[in-house]
Amino acid sequence: MNARRVAYTAPRTLALENGTAAAPPPPGHVAIDVAYTGICGTDLHIFHGSMDARVGPPQVIGHEMSGRVAEAAADVTGWEAGDSVTVMPLVPCGRCPACHAGHRHICHHLVFLGIDAAGSLQSRWTVPAETLVRLPEGLPLDRAALTEPTAVAVHDVRRAGLRDGEKALVVGGGPIGLLIAIVARRGGADLLLAEPDPYRRGIAESLGLTALDPLATDAVQAVADWTGGAGADVAFEVSGAAAGVSTAVDALATRGRLVQVAIHPAPREISLHRFFWRELTLLGARLYDREDFETAVGLIAEGHIPAGSLISRVEPIERAAQAFEALEGGGGVMKVLIDCQSDTGAHAR
Repeated sequence: MNARRVAYTAPRTLALENGTAAAPPPPGHVAIDVAYTGICGTDLHIFHGSMDARVGPPQVIGHEMSGRVAEAAADVTGWEAGDSVTVMPLVPCGRCPACHAGHRHICHHLVFLGIDAAGSLQSRWTVPAETLVRLPEGLPLDRAALTEPTAVAVHDVRRAGLRDGEKALVVGGGPIGLLIAIVARRGGADLLLAEPDPYRRGIAESLGLTALDPLATDAVQAVADWTGGAGADVAFEVSGAAAGVSTAVDALATRGRLVQVAIHPAPREISLHRFFWRELTLLGARLYDREDFETAVGLIAEGHIPAGSLISRVEPIERAAQAFEALEGGGGVMKVLIDCQSDTGAHAR
């Protein structure tokens, strides 16, 4: 087959390429017919030119995906054509101090597929066999494309050490923030979400979450009222905004934990006096490991993650650039998927 791919070529520029016949996978690799690729905040950062130090144009991007095995190299066992899969897009070096300490997901020399190497925004994608994660038969592939962001949420909640009955504040109600709230609630936490966008708040409320508008309501005071003056046990900062950091810190209870999820490309001011005064803990939460990925697959397959409610649109690969522009607008969009096998036009979900 002739592969089609979408490459980042310059800031705010994506090129659809119609390639030659796909080459067979080299030793240790598997070729996947990509069904869907989701667009995330990192992809938007790349699109804006903010990650050119890592992403060398032209580069095929994308890493939230699902698909089916097309072909496995002769030395690869356990995979057959037609198997439903997703990809954990991390290739660690196996030699650095982080890898030796068992933290391969934050390897010092990590290759992240879709950033440091070719990603999934193409009709056929060849990846190392060890990155594959099996999907249960019968799981719709559009929903399975949310495995990677769900794995992020699973990892973040695990990093928080969240306990049954604790009060948790999620600052930022985009796809990751909503997934964190859903996973944390399933773990027994009592949740409050702060999100200024009315569409995103509406999605959260339709899923049974309590959401407030931090532009109209003093979120720190709302948390104090909600917790009887104590503050939140855990705050997840998912907004990526300076105001979000301040809200998350100021809303924490004595010995509360701040889980920093969002990427902040610029340094932020933070009240270290608040950390000293209340003996707060700051936890970084960057990616995920295979256990997180496999847990995410199970949560989606068992219906604990309302993946269908989070998918706003599905666009054909020919309209990838328009999909990025729609996400830039922000309003009325949660998760947009690219159908990497279709050219039949977009449809709302």
